[in-house]
Amino acid sequence: MTKQPYNALVIGASGGIGSAVTDALNDDPQCAHVIALSRSRNRLDLTDEESVATAAQNIAPGDGFDLIFNAAGVLDINGAGPEKAFKDIDAEVMARALAVNAVGTALAFKYFLPLMKRDGKSVFATLSARVGSIADNRLGGWMSYRASKAALNQIVRCAAIEEKRRNKESIVVALHPGTIPTPLTEKYAKDRYTASPEECARNLLGVISRLSAEQSGGFFDYAGETIPW
Repeated sequence: MTKQPYNALVIGASGGIGSAVTDALNDDPQCAHVIALSRSRNRLDLTDEESVATAAQNIAPGDGFDLIFNAAGVLDINGAGPEKAFKDIDAEVMARALAVNAVGTALAFKYFLPLMKRDGKSVFATLSARVGSIADNRLGGWMSYRASKAALNQIVRCAAIEEKRRNKESIVVALHPGTIPTPLTEKYAKDRYTASPEECARNLLGVISRLSAEQSGGFFDYAGETIPW
């Protein structure tokens, strides 16, 4: 991410992308310290505010994190995949998607943004999805997932504005990784851009390294291209 030693935190580090990003950061000689948080390792549950608060209290970023990467999210819920039509909507499934992808991200910002360093470039990147783009929606369907990611994108924008008041060089962004063959998305990979988790991690960390403060609050894909809201 930088030519100087930096500290990083990965949220959702046990998933396919989160694990690959954690490994890539551990392999980077410039990354001085990596903290990996997940439900399986640390009982971090983004739908449980006390869990998020406790996780934030129990980590020591030193002078602050230079990079926080949030890879947590859900697509299939209780065996239910994305809806094809409104007749398929299940209120509990939709509420769960919003709870994890949108509210969970807001809680991550609430408790982990204060741990970012207060001067110099810092990046908080969270995974979104191209289907969360309202302007890019040509096919319909996937209502719960689309809505949860669209809400996440608005939350990212708000977080970017607030964080800029504390550090003018801070960057908060939403990233679309492509469709990566992990347990979360592998069955939806047909006819979409795919990459291994390892290539995905390299792509996303490369995008992060090239971001400027003026791009904070933006929505970018794995190649660094802007995605419309």
